[in-house]
Amino acid sequence: MSDAATMAGMKRAFKDHRPIHFLMETSPDGRVATIRLNRPERKNPLTFESYAELRDLFRDLVYASDVRAVVLSGSGGNFCSGGDVFEIIEPLTKMAIPDLLAFTRMTGDLVKAMRRCPQPIVAAVDGICAGAGAILAMASDLRLATPDTRTAFLFTRVGLAGADMGACGILPRIIGQGRAAELLYTGRAMTAAEGQAWGFYNALHPAGDLEAKAVELARSLADGPWFAHGITKTMLNQEWAMGLDELIESEAQAQALCMATGDFRRAFEAFAAKRKPVFEGN
Repeated sequence: MSDAATMAGMKRAFKDHRPIHFLMETSPDGRVATIRLNRPERKNPLTFESYAELRDLFRDLVYASDVRAVVLSGSGGNFCSGGDVFEIIEPLTKMAIPDLLAFTRMTGDLVKAMRRCPQPIVAAVDGICAGAGAILAMASDLRLATPDTRTAFLFTRVGLAGADMGACGILPRIIGQGRAAELLYTGRAMTAAEGQAWGFYNALHPAGDLEAKAVELARSLADGPWFAHGITKTMLNQEWAMGLDELIESEAQAQALCMATGDFRRAFEAFAAKRKPVFEGN
């Protein structure tokens, strides 16, 4: 099978995906996908199965060039309450270390899949955002919340380290080392106002407007130079571990690649003609 046929098959597989453990819908043109955690009666906790399905979905998004931005939200006025107490936490207390390590690696793979998919992920965070739910928000590219949202990295409250799914590495890069240390040591809830002031949340919106605002933001990204957005996301991830010379050279190569696209030419032609550019992602 040719590479083109393989890619086409993977794209069809994503478009045909019917999730079992959450809801997913796409905009009529397919550019914006909305993933909604859907156990509102329990404040949308995660299970072993939903962790794995989310991981696989975000992995598949690498091949879904028709999808250009993703919204991640929860049903029923809450984002996610973390791992289900009886379906995850209780079984974990009875597992041996090899099985525990397999689980923690699997949950980490979800974060890696979110960071590696080229589409910007906009989290619409309402109500409770705790434990693994806070990690899902953290792993997204942009985060919107309501004034009543409470975000807590609760791991220490159940006798675990704050070092979970990349939190000790990623959270300080978003809100700073001292603030991250406080949240990870104490497990206390970060208020929405704190989250916005510290840079965790990009904006706050009334609960009734939250998901619409998230979709609106995702749409603006999807209609932009989405190939270039994918490059931006890649470089934001890769440059964490680079020195100055290395990161400047990497950005030089990345930007030269973007300058070779038709979108770059279209933007210039639109500017010269005093009209809005229409980006095609190539």
